[in-house]
Amino acid sequence: MTRLLYALAGTDKARQFSPHVWKTVMSLAHKGLDYETVPVGFTEIKAVEGGATATVPLLRDGDRLVRDSFEIALYLDEAYPDRPSLFGGEGGKAMARFIESWSQSALHMAVTRIAILDIHNLLDPTDQAYFRRSREERLGASLEDIAAAGRAEIEGFAKRLQPLRNTLKIQPFIGGEGPLFPDYIVFGALQWLRTTAGTRVLAEDDPVALWFGRCLDLHGGVGHRVTAA
Repeated sequence: MTRLLYALAGTDKARQFSPHVWKTVMSLAHKGLDYETVPVGFTEIKAVEGGATATVPLLRDGDRLVRDSFEIALYLDEAYPDRPSLFGGEGGKAMARFIESWSQSALHMAVTRIAILDIHNLLDPTDQAYFRRSREERLGASLEDIAAAGRAEIEGFAKRLQPLRNTLKIQPFIGGEGPLFPDYIVFGALQWLRTTAGTRVLAEDDPVALWFGRCLDLHGGVGHRVTAA
């Protein structure tokens, strides 16, 4: 059986950069499941699997189509219970919901502001036009003005990670002694920044930077599959 993972890409089809796709990449690796990546641009998503989704990741696993990185992680734990768990039980699922809310509110907009022009420049011309129009409408400013605001985000980014930093001073992963899906949620946000802008926002000896390095090395170094921008 061939698994297919539809993943966002720009001109370089090998440079997947979506934070949500990276959550699923790490989830599949955590489970030890093989798959093929199908790269798609922003404007190609609506044609995927006959219009099955408006966003990626989208996973085809045999006859099953599963949308959304969190739903995919839940599905993988249910479908493959004999393989390492992504949540470690119901408590882990509840923790992951909180971590996802925190990551989305504390990190994603900051990364958007820092990397928005870099993301635009990774895209084909058709996707560039879509990206500029949709993001400027959503954020109420030009990409250039958003990027200018992003310069202030770089200085304050490390402070946003203080709750995570405090946790990682006493344990190697958010999941404890080993990684769980909550680790992959935050990893996805930082990997998004790494693969688009490559902006350094953490000191090398920061506990979060050391944790991110451990995450990059997980599962045979799958996180290193895409080099830093």
